[in-house]
Amino acid sequence: MSQDAHRQNPEPGSLKDSYGPFVELTGDGDITVTYRIEAELAIDGRLYAILQSESMRDEGDIEVFRVDRDAQGSLHLETVEDDEEWERAAEAFDDLQFGSDERP
Repeated sequence: MSQDAHRQNPEPGSLKDSYGPFVELTGDGDITVTYRIEAELAIDGRLYAILQSESMRDEGDIEVFRVDRDAQGSLHLETVEDDEEWERAAEAFDDLQFGSDERP
């Protein structure tokens, strides 16, 4: 499912550059949800956004979206359907927050 973030600035550098700390997404049934942009990550050449709504914050849950840019430079968020891809992004976010147990 592709979701367009409500655009504020032309030619954005990142979601936070474009929208500030929050983004509103409209999903099924035209329901709009406000998410805090928790992180933007580059993993294996792809960009991901870690988002969290207020109700998700209470449960400690996150949403992982793939960030794509179209030919005009507009940002689009794609739902990550693949479990392994979702887990890689979620683990990278955890490592960013809490550090990694792995040692070089």
